[in-house]
Amino acid sequence: MSQFIRFSVLISFIFLVALISGCGASKYQRSPEGSKAKPLVTPQTGSQRPKIIAFGDSLTAGFGLAEKESYPYLLQEKLRADGFDYEVVNAGVSGDTSLGGLERADWVLEQENAQILILELGANDLLRGMPPSKMKENLDKIIRKAKAKNIEVLLCGMLAPPTAGSDYQREFMMAFPDLADEHDVEFLPFLLDGVAAKKEMNQPDGIHPNAEGEKIMTENVYKALKPMLKNKLQ
Repeated sequence: MSQFIRFSVLISFIFLVALISGCGASKYQRSPEGSKAKPLVTPQTGSQRPKIIAFGDSLTAGFGLAEKESYPYLLQEKLRADGFDYEVVNAGVSGDTSLGGLERADWVLEQENAQILILELGANDLLRGMPPSKMKENLDKIIRKAKAKNIEVLLCGMLAPPTAGSDYQREFMMAFPDLADEHDVEFLPFLLDGVAAKKEMNQPDGIHPNAEGEKIMTENVYKALKPMLKNKLQ
């Protein structure tokens, strides 16, 4: 836990101060009605294959990128290359908050043969100044819904800048590891490790990873995900 806090001090100030001060909420709004439930589509695969659901906001959806550059697509390719028999479902919606995720969690988790949920939400709660306690409550409910269906969870943490205030920063950042400990789920402390605050790894907005950044983000996810994998190609 102390390693997580030390890391957050090094990276969160640069990245998330830029996020809050340099990006209006408009960049993170949910898509217009009728399209918000249509995240990127992963390659065609058999419906009976065990599924990994990548569930999150614009970081999962692949904002500003081609489908084949998004991390869920790249993750699918890595799994195939390493002989794992899973279908990755991109259930990312740009602009989603933890509440938005909770509101669509039931139908997302209803997908046949879902085995793993990669849960990446919270950045937009921070951007909008939502109480960390409410975000934590929403994420808690999503995790409980997944576990009730015997779906394993990989929880991705997010960081808050010192400018949010020390109390808010501490409560926000600790919500993720606390939930991981409480529910005994796998935990990735920071999805954008090696990407955040690096100009060459991000799109012009300085927030969303570019194609190279997505590759690193995929590696971060895969490292945390790999111990959870069981299904090998025959």
